[in-house]
Amino acid sequence: MARRPGSSSRGPARPEPLGPTAVTSARKAAPKSAIKPAPPASPDPDLVLLGEFGRPHGLHGEVRLKSYTGDPTAIADYGPLRLPDGRTVELEDARQAPGGSPDLLIVRVKGVSDRNAVEALNRLTLAVTRDRLGEAAEEDEFFLADLIGLTVEDASGTAIGTVVAVPNYGGGDLLEIRPAAGGPTALLPFTKAFVPTLDIAGGSIVADPPDDLFAPPGPKPADDPG
Repeated sequence: MARRPGSSSRGPARPEPLGPTAVTSARKAAPKSAIKPAPPASPDPDLVLLGEFGRPHGLHGEVRLKSYTGDPTAIADYGPLRLPDGRTVELEDARQAPGGSPDLLIVRVKGVSDRNAVEALNRLTLAVTRDRLGEAAEEDEFFLADLIGLTVEDASGTAIGTVVAVPNYGGGDLLEIRPAAGGPTALLPFTKAFVPTLDIAGGSIVADPPDDLFAPPGPKPADDPG
């Protein structure tokens, strides 16, 4: 389970959230051939998505995995996880992938060591039944995976976009939002300041984003080495 930074109730220690003056910007558009579908919300309301497999890592049966759990590596502690076709798998040796994004892992799947079998896992989601996760102890607790697919609106009720992912790059959870008008996604800090109202049951989020949320990235400074 998770809780927004800035909530009134105290929860587990988390990295300091980005403040309300933090700069957010649209992600650079990718070629159509490189665009992949966003992680889907579970079609079964009794299931909670905990992660999604990516491409193989190396030649020895390891695979990349995007974890949606509050502690990313804890996904390996849930025991059998359900694939979309009903099969179950168990994860082993979960560790953070190179690159600094805490929710991207390298894992092994118990009983899977052939590269072809590992390749077949790419883009498959992992889920558990809600009864295995227990009930939220606090009003402001929720499952991060339940945010995916929610409509994002401003205070007047105008649709801004849709949540397609909840990444965390080390500074706190972010909402990756696909704009209602189309175009590149943008990242919004998932804090009370930017997201004052959360209605998972109603399928919506009320956000107070900066005016330039979907603005294209500006030119790099002349002294930028990148």
